[in-house]
Amino acid sequence: MSVTRISVDFRLVLALDSDWEIALEAPVNLSHGTVHANPSVLLNPESQDVAAALALFGAKVLSAVAVKSGTLRLVFDTGHHLNCSSDPSFEAWQVTGPAGWSFVSLPGGDLAVWTHSGASES
Repeated sequence: MSVTRISVDFRLVLALDSDWEIALEAPVNLSHGTVHANPSVLLNPESQDVAAALALFGAKVLSAVAVKSGTLRLVFDTGHHLNCSSDPSFEAWQVTGPAGWSFVSLPGGDLAVWTHSGASES
């Protein structure tokens, strides 16, 4: 899946082909290459400080991992890495897809997964 559209309001939204969408509301760390050689850039969707995310346009998602603590990690074919941690007060990110799939980082650090048949927390 590749990034086909990037939009910004109070969120940073990455639209992917195959009807998937990643909406990031909390601050996000974007890095390229190794952490030691290239420190990350903090993207802040709430203040629309996300210009560095434009480098992701057209990039292919190689892996997407959501962990039970509510953290999301994406790796792109451009060498970029995107990390969004959970937030204590609000939903930090959401990933939605076809057939009603939805993955949400819940306030306080938990992960919820919904399908067309209902909710199932992991």
